[in-house]
Amino acid sequence: MPMDRRSVLRNLGVAGLLASAAGCASVQEQGTSTTNGTSGNEGTTSVDAGTATAWFARPSAEEKSLRENLARFNDQSPHTIEGSDISDLGKKTTSAIPAGQGPQTFEWAHDWVGDYYQRDFLADQSDKLSVSLDTFTDAAAQAVQFEGATVGLPISAETVALIYNKEYVDSPPSTVQEMVSIMEEHHAPSEGTYGLSYPLTPYFISAWAQAFGGYIFDVDKDPMLGISKPETVRGFKFVIDTFTPYMPSDTTYGPQASVFSEGNAPFAINGPWYLATLREKNLDFGVTTLPKPEGGNPNPYTGIQLWYFSKKMREETPATKAARAFIEWYATNTDLLMRIADAHGFIPVHKELAGSDDLPSVVKGFSQAAQQGTPMPTHPKVQAVWDPVKNAFNTVLNGNAEMEQSMKDAEQTIRSRWEN
Repeated sequence: MPMDRRSVLRNLGVAGLLASAAGCASVQEQGTSTTNGTSGNEGTTSVDAGTATAWFARPSAEEKSLRENLARFNDQSPHTIEGSDISDLGKKTTSAIPAGQGPQTFEWAHDWVGDYYQRDFLADQSDKLSVSLDTFTDAAAQAVQFEGATVGLPISAETVALIYNKEYVDSPPSTVQEMVSIMEEHHAPSEGTYGLSYPLTPYFISAWAQAFGGYIFDVDKDPMLGISKPETVRGFKFVIDTFTPYMPSDTTYGPQASVFSEGNAPFAINGPWYLATLREKNLDFGVTTLPKPEGGNPNPYTGIQLWYFSKKMREETPATKAARAFIEWYATNTDLLMRIADAHGFIPVHKELAGSDDLPSVVKGFSQAAQQGTPMPTHPKVQAVWDPVKNAFNTVLNGNAEMEQSMKDAEQTIRSRWEN
């Protein structure tokens, strides 16, 4: 899966934020070989400064911001974080961590939580944290926990929303019917314009697959796998019948994204990671919730981005303390969180910022869209779901099968993978 804004709410230095994030005493506990003291404590404590490694996978503009934040932390903290951009983070973590290598922490969405925890890739830091999970929204707090373990701290949320070009759209539609009228008005492929830009992957189309009472995967349902249920099949069909007539024929991400970014469509359904491209193109655009279909409500999957506690953090070393200090600082630094919201569309999950009127309008649009949705499942079995669903959907899209049978076949494939 894949992955604007404004003034800061707080103007504290990194050192001050480190202290506040840990109840005004964590700098002592995370200290250096020199002596650190804080008011209200008798005596001082001295421990070795640590150096930790952080892995991430960011587009170039986001990587630049992250490295700037790493530098801020390193400049004013006794610890050092060494960051590395990893091109295939999933492959690298699954090979390095079991071998006792890899980073103390890595950044990714929460859908790896269950799988990585059961594969023994993660460290439970529940009894080590000086930050309460009550600091974050309920969905974000739940996303970083699995089987009673806390395996990371949340940074931001993400989901898809309706993005509209203000050159074409004066007022965004609240219903799919209104949206279709606007798409029809501007759809002229012979002239290079289309009604909609919309990559078709299970994550992107989940809003409609789950709009009419169906679901893709839900650990609380029996059966957990719901892709062949009539309500879910109806949602999959809805995407093909309602949206694909107004889209370019190539439904992969690149061709779809370029149509809107080049100013050749009134609408895009995409996520906050798309904002940097739109700004580079100087588009005048807005972001709003997904419109309501007749007889249903859009229910997109949402993701929570987090810094994971890797297996290397199980041992209480200076490097572990460095990683924990960095993660706590990053997740609670409202100045930083507002800056990355403003620059890159990261949806805050810190309660002080979530839904704040100080958020830029496009971030508020994504935040409201996230409230429409359901957090991505963290159960390990969900990892076997995505490719068969994608293949089944594309088979129907290409006219080679009926949706109900195609999803039944996908279910058999998924269940077979679960057994092996």
